[in-house]
Amino acid sequence: MEVSIIGAGLSGLTLALALHEQGIPAVVYESRPAPLAIGGAVMLSPNALRVLDNLGLYSIVKDKGYNFDILEYKNVDGDILDVQEFGSQEKYGYRGLRIYRHVLIDTLVETLQSKGVEVRYGHAFSHVVEETDQGVTFAFKDGTTVSSTILVGADGIHSTVRRYIYPELGTKFIGMAGITAAVPTSQLKLPEGYHLPTTIMSPKGAFQRVAEGSHANWEREFVADKEAGLKFLQEGNDHFPEFVRNAVSHISLDKVNKWPFFVVPRLEKWASASLKVIIVGDAAHAIPPSAGQGINQAFEDVYMLALLVRQSKTAEESKAALSFWQTYRQERVDKILELNKQIDLRRMPNPGNEAGGQTDKLPFELGWLYEPDFKGIVDEYVNKSKN
Repeated sequence: MEVSIIGAGLSGLTLALALHEQGIPAVVYESRPAPLAIGGAVMLSPNALRVLDNLGLYSIVKDKGYNFDILEYKNVDGDILDVQEFGSQEKYGYRGLRIYRHVLIDTLVETLQSKGVEVRYGHAFSHVVEETDQGVTFAFKDGTTVSSTILVGADGIHSTVRRYIYPELGTKFIGMAGITAAVPTSQLKLPEGYHLPTTIMSPKGAFQRVAEGSHANWEREFVADKEAGLKFLQEGNDHFPEFVRNAVSHISLDKVNKWPFFVVPRLEKWASASLKVIIVGDAAHAIPPSAGQGINQAFEDVYMLALLVRQSKTAEESKAALSFWQTYRQERVDKILELNKQIDLRRMPNPGNEAGGQTDKLPFELGWLYEPDFKGIVDEYVNKSKN
């Protein structure tokens, strides 16, 4: 068996490592000429950190980022509006970890290289040529082809692999974007009573509404225009506390990141009819950022998939295993989407109410999200299926 993975982002690289740990050869193909130097940071919660720990990565990356337990949401006067637990060594075994995306990518690439797992750059996926009972043949844009037992699309929300399973499906831009920047902590001069990370909520909110446009236009005109993002961050901040004004007083242009938000509808299937082409992560389920679970859920996807592929010896076992995988994963995603709605009710600003429309601020119970033992869940499924 050999698995071909399209996309050398976090989910694709992690899948390759998880498969290698299960003794399954994998090759990652990336359209870009070198490892992705993507800006911005990600927040990893205990469910994802447990996956990285099982793959031997947590001890490597935990000191390369910022470890924390809670996110605080305050108004401009410093009053706490909401608190979200994002980790706890005592409760979940891991503190939350905020880490630069490119640091994670570089660590995964180095780890794969040390284990002899190939990542081939400059290979832009074109289309699937054919599927058979033995595997799948696919082509790159330069005309070359590769045959593999399984093809996995880990190529993001604008997935080209997904187009094979859903030829008519397109992404929809929702008219909102996240604009972020990184500055030195010393620049903030935080007063007493504040810890990081903290979000300051105001009637302006945390999002900039922008106009409709095609994905191509956004890549060219919006995402690439970092000066406009810098201008947005630095304008209209007079009503914010002094440390916020300190934060935006000096921002290096290369630290500005802009993320237009796209969505895809709930997908009925994450694999082709023959089960030889599979999609994971944002290609299968794009999750809004409210609960900070996008990349965390991708890690869950690929880790469980690798465990189940290892346990599937026949076509019937593969079909049953993939059905179990998607059902379990979709239930998790659906529950997170509902959590997102509840978070948005609390935090998205409404006219005249900077804290949002919901006044009930009881803490969210997040054990279901942070505590699953995915290897144990797969082992239980395999044991039941054998009996």
